[in-house]
Amino acid sequence: MKTRRSPCGLRRGKRRGRNQREFATYLEMYESDRPPEKTHCDWSPPRVSTPSPLESLEYDVKNAFFHGDLDEEIYMNIPPGFEGNTSNNMCKLKKAICGLKQSLRAWFGRFAKVMKESGYKQSQGDHTLFIKHSAAGGVIVLLVYVDDIIVTGNDEREKHEVKQRLATKFEIKELGKLKKIGCKPVSTPMDPNHKLGEAKEEPVVIKECTKGWLVGSYTLLTLGQNIAYSVSVISQFMHDPREPHLQAAYKVLHYLKGNPEKEILFKKNNTLALEAYTDADYASSLVDQRSTTGYCTFLGGNLVTWRSKKQNVVARSSAKSKFRVIAQGLCELLWLKIILDDLRIKWDGPMKLYCDNKSAINIAHNPIQYDRTKPIEIDRHFIEEKLEEGIVCMSYVPSEHQLANILTKGLNSSMFHDLVFKLGMEDIYSSA
Repeated sequence: MKTRRSPCGLRRGKRRGRNQREFATYLEMYESDRPPEKTHCDWSPPRVSTPSPLESLEYDVKNAFFHGDLDEEIYMNIPPGFEGNTSNNMCKLKKAICGLKQSLRAWFGRFAKVMKESGYKQSQGDHTLFIKHSAAGGVIVLLVYVDDIIVTGNDEREKHEVKQRLATKFEIKELGKLKKIGCKPVSTPMDPNHKLGEAKEEPVVIKECTKGWLVGSYTLLTLGQNIAYSVSVISQFMHDPREPHLQAAYKVLHYLKGNPEKEILFKKNNTLALEAYTDADYASSLVDQRSTTGYCTFLGGNLVTWRSKKQNVVARSSAKSKFRVIAQGLCELLWLKIILDDLRIKWDGPMKLYCDNKSAINIAHNPIQYDRTKPIEIDRHFIEEKLEEGIVCMSYVPSEHQLANILTKGLNSSMFHDLVFKLGMEDIYSSA
């Protein structure tokens, strides 16, 4: 047992989870500090839940981990503060507490049980998404991220009822409607030809006071595709931040200062087509020569998900790097299809996938195996299968019209703002 000080100065107890023995004190746990979900598009389900604009409400569960039920018997030393001789005594936990390896899993299991008892269906595409359809045709969508809950839908009565139901089971705080520093503004978050590497010859910056919290805060802002690539690159150097990395992080602040009102504008469309743009910047990393993946998906012409990430293996050619991102973009489209089916929303098929590399497209359509395509054979068979089923069709798009460019490389001001506009980000305070 150890104590932990909160930001307001209060102390609370926390179990030392590293002392737990597997199978003796816990059977299953989540590998990360949150339940498995689509971390790069946490707010996409409310976006695609209905073609009409909806109000989203946000709630916070107080002491969420203490609501979890334990399946195992767990004993611990008496925490500090109890009077009398406690040196030879132990206490048995009735509920999960912070620090247990299974605390998050126990909390999420309890939450999922409450939602299912309330008539909500857990999505198979994203287990943190819960959906309820009413007899009158209304729908309520609930998304949970650790202890934060977002509720949206067109059934106002059910919105009120689910709030009351949550309040009876947990202690919640209503945060209101879902919403979103003196520096000189700049037009782009990253230079077009940046050469950001390890920079071992540069001085180390104090990551606890600067880089750590700065980039950590950016990750909450990466629901903005305009800084997704910049944050992806900068975060690769958090383990050993140097002065160039800090300056690159500050430049993102300068950009946000000059563009604080940029948000995605969702427009009503009579058709609900699923589309994806995929791109890769070949061997862009100066550290290990890995390529950068970028893709974005659209539903009815509105951007719903996107990602910018360094590939986990080295590609031997530009075509192979782009072929890998095609497979990832296709997986994203299939995931969106599952979500739409759960929401009972009809979409117009087949799904469309765009790429600016003709060699990668030819590999997908060519049934003949070559030695040069063996490293990507699994992806090739997966894509070929979906093409033959007619679920998806692939098309070539010229590089100048490739919308995913903003997710794979630094761009000049003109190209950057052109893509930001095409992706649907507009000034929310500009006159209509």
